[in-house]
Amino acid sequence: MNNPITPWKSLPIVLVLLLAACSSTGSETSDTETPTATAESTTSATEVSENLTDEAASSGSGFVAEVWADNWFALYVNGELVGEDSVPITTERSFNAETIMFEADYPLTIAIEAKDFKETDSGIEYIGEPKQQMGDGGLIAQITDMQTGQVIAVTSSDWSTLVVHQAPLNIDCVSGADPDATCNFYAIDNPADWIDRDFDDGSWVPATEWSTADVSPKDGYDEIDWDSTAELVWGSDLEVDNTILLRLTVEG
Repeated sequence: MNNPITPWKSLPIVLVLLLAACSSTGSETSDTETPTATAESTTSATEVSENLTDEAASSGSGFVAEVWADNWFALYVNGELVGEDSVPITTERSFNAETIMFEADYPLTIAIEAKDFKETDSGIEYIGEPKQQMGDGGLIAQITDMQTGQVIAVTSSDWSTLVVHQAPLNIDCVSGADPDATCNFYAIDNPADWIDRDFDDGSWVPATEWSTADVSPKDGYDEIDWDSTAELVWGSDLEVDNTILLRLTVEG
């Protein structure tokens, strides 16, 4: 396998850099002034994504992965990490899309680790606050072969899934004063070599497809032109399943 190239940073970060570059060529602004963005000096996230895919296409090789997750993901191809969510999993309400370029050889074994935010193994967020609650996850992804311009992989129930963290198992603990003491959880380590081509995922189950009404995808989701076959996926429970592993092999 070719070594993966350094993954692109998230679209929001790219936009910040572009805007900074635009402002540096203009006149200086005092501390009391508020710069006004114009159509000429602003580049949309969609345009940035198109520029990235155009560059990959001109090289005649490589792939582009587009991923949106609630809240965090890491993407592996043929046993190698090619990119991950630029916003740490410890960040509450981190919703953003990522565009990642990488090089690899067919067949592609695509593996994703996806995590919903939780403060502790209790599976609860906003502990001790009036809005203390269970979180809910969701993920959608598509990968394009830039040599052919074809979308060669999308998330759906065709992916194999293993849930490695579930909580709370007893829902009645959600409103309790001390969820760490009262909420039960299930957790296992990620299987050894689960990201590799020859890993046997025969005992895993199909990913569960969820609607946009179920997941309510937020910031970044609408910035990607999703293939019509791409589905939001997760484990069988959006709230209790906190960390999931997903795998798919594309023969090419």
